Amino acid sequence: MNTRNDILLEVTGLRTVFDTRDGMVCAVDGVDVTVRRGECVGVVGESGSGKSVTFSSVMGLVRSPGRIDAGTIHFDGRDLRALSARQMRAIRGRDIAMTMQDALTALNPALTVGEQLAEMLVAHDESLPSGRAERRRAIRERSIEMLGLVGIPSAGDRLDQYPHEFSGGMRQRIMIAIALASRPKLLIADEPTTALDVTIQAQVLELISDLRAKLGMSVVLITHDLGVVAEHCDRVMVMYAGQVVEEGPTEAVIRGPQHPYTKGLLGSIPRLSLRGQPIRPIEGQVPDLVGLPPQCRFYSRCGERMENCLRPIGMQDTGTDRQTRCVKVTREQAA
Repeated sequence: MNTRNDILLEVTGLRTVFDTRDGMVCAVDGVDVTVRRGECVGVVGESGSGKSVTFSSVMGLVRSPGRIDAGTIHFDGRDLRALSARQMRAIRGRDIAMTMQDALTALNPALTVGEQLAEMLVAHDESLPSGRAERRRAIRERSIEMLGLVGIPSAGDRLDQYPHEFSGGMRQRIMIAIALASRPKLLIADEPTTALDVTIQAQVLELISDLRAKLGMSVVLITHDLGVVAEHCDRVMVMYAGQVVEEGPTEAVIRGPQHPYTKGLLGSIPRLSLRGQPIRPIEGQVPDLVGLPPQCRFYSRCGERMENCLRPIGMQDTGTDRQTRCVKVTREQAA
């Protein structure tokens, strides 16, 4: 049975906007997120759906012309929006860590891997000894330990190498090692397998799952791949045009998708069992996020649309720990 103490991250009514010459872009509109202790939550959607902006908002990384316009963000009992920039920096990296999409550009090319690991440890590890020699030795030992933890061989020798001397998969592992150096309670992995081949993708995802179990941390896995979510996540949030359109236990959502967009995502995945049959793409395009009318945002692309879809639609409870933003589903349930 879940209790309030089980909840590590709770986001309510988050609205993040960007001022542009064409008008205000509402990149995240009324998003609620709950991450429990020790669980892995998958966040799925097309590019531009608001996945990364949602969790950049949680991390306090949204910069002008963007801003959080409304909502609350509570992490481990603390109101993150009430913290000063200095207090937020102390939490970012120590208690909440985030790996970015492209490890080559996220890592500093002018610093060795060891120097970048040391930066994280110096900033957030209060257990380091005060003496200079002892401190340096402790940092090196901890850095070797972290590289070994993510499966990089000859870790001691590779600390003095630069990011470009590693393969894409190894750079991603280094990013994870840096993120986990301070043993965070929550890891936000933003598209951790971008630009990696299939074999390396599997290795990186298995690594994150193994480390989650070993360290007891929670994980948010941001991805566009429902197959990845099905294999690694306890719960899934499906986002479209800045809103969550469906969420629930992963197995339940995959087996019985309720929102037409989720059905479309699943229908567009190639399957060996359907070999020879054409893939069914989702027709149309994501709507412009400037000046959106108060209606279902999937309306123009939905094959199940009806007149009631032209009014504001909120998330509705549709079963055990499940919610869906669809008039048709809630109407069918009522019947």
